[in-house]
Amino acid sequence: MLKKTCLALLLSLLSLFFASARAQEADAAIHEELRAALRVVENAINTGQYEDMLPVLSAQLRATPINQEFINGNEAIPPYFQRWFGEGGKLGSLEFHLTPDTLTELSPDKRWGLVYGDGTEKYVLRDGRAYELKTRWTAAMAREEDGKWRVRAIHIGTNFLDNPILSEAESAVRKAGLAGSIGGLLVGFLFAFFFCRKRGG
Repeated sequence: MLKKTCLALLLSLLSLFFASARAQEADAAIHEELRAALRVVENAINTGQYEDMLPVLSAQLRATPINQEFINGNEAIPPYFQRWFGEGGKLGSLEFHLTPDTLTELSPDKRWGLVYGDGTEKYVLRDGRAYELKTRWTAAMAREEDGKWRVRAIHIGTNFLDNPILSEAESAVRKAGLAGSIGGLLVGFLFAFFFCRKRGG
């Protein structure tokens, strides 16, 4: 009786172990697909081939990039980037990277996932000046009807109180203030010089 009980317990533990192993293996495949989707987005942006990311973006995409403009649908993605970085765009180029903090948090039915992390966005202006902004981002991933995982929503933000563009603007203000002070002193000195010279004459 005791042997049968021990055997049943052992079989039960082995069953749980293999079930857990199969679940972890399935999750590993999901996480690899999710990582691949993010790599596709990065490569498409960094090479300027914006249409290449459309297969991993949901048609119902809801996206808020770093400038806080709202993008509704994946078809709006290429025009958005072309407007900024295409011919006649305001900016020269963008180097874009996303680094997840941890594995995607999957829903119990493995249909949705939430992932977040750090990012960098290096902008090169048309005049050659470059700015690198640190970002934080959160993305919702969805396994859609065809079984493929896609980016369903993403929001990117940066610390607007601590970034190189703001720092340069503040530096320009300080320089302008210093130049104004020196100019004021120079004007005052010249005025005093000519006034005293006139009285002395």
